[in-house]
Amino acid sequence: WLKCNGAAFSAEEYPELAKAYPTNKLPDLRGEFIRGWDDGRGMDTGRAILSAQGDAIRNIYGEFRTVNTENYSIWETVGSFKGAIVPLSPSTNNSYFSLTRSMVTERADGAVYPKVIGLDASRIVPTANENRPRNIAFNYIVRAA
Repeated sequence: WLKCNGAAFSAEEYPELAKAYPTNKLPDLRGEFIRGWDDGRGMDTGRAILSAQGDAIRNIYGEFRTVNTENYSIWETVGSFKGAIVPLSPSTNNSYFSLTRSMVTERADGAVYPKVIGLDASRIVPTANENRPRNIAFNYIVRAA
């Protein structure tokens, strides 16, 4: 048995292993999660055997929309925030969040209209259509004896 630690091996000493790893070097799987190679299943398309993939989270996106011209409150949450946001300091109807005047736009005629404040996790962290750790695509095989 040999460790998958990135070490080179002799093709003369291990000719069958050299067929599976023609570079005569074992993959370095230390500290990696192994992810079964997709091989056409459609769950992880476009991956080659032993290709590395970085970590990712599903994107978190949402918006706070301001509208109330008297107290500049958020009146609606959209996307990932929908139903997840609760007021920290309740107003009279327990549904608005206090904002500053800078979060709304005032026109020259004095009319106020809302701005949209958004959050997009993909601007900060790697995102994908799944949550996953950093991993290596591996072809799980069994020895047919």
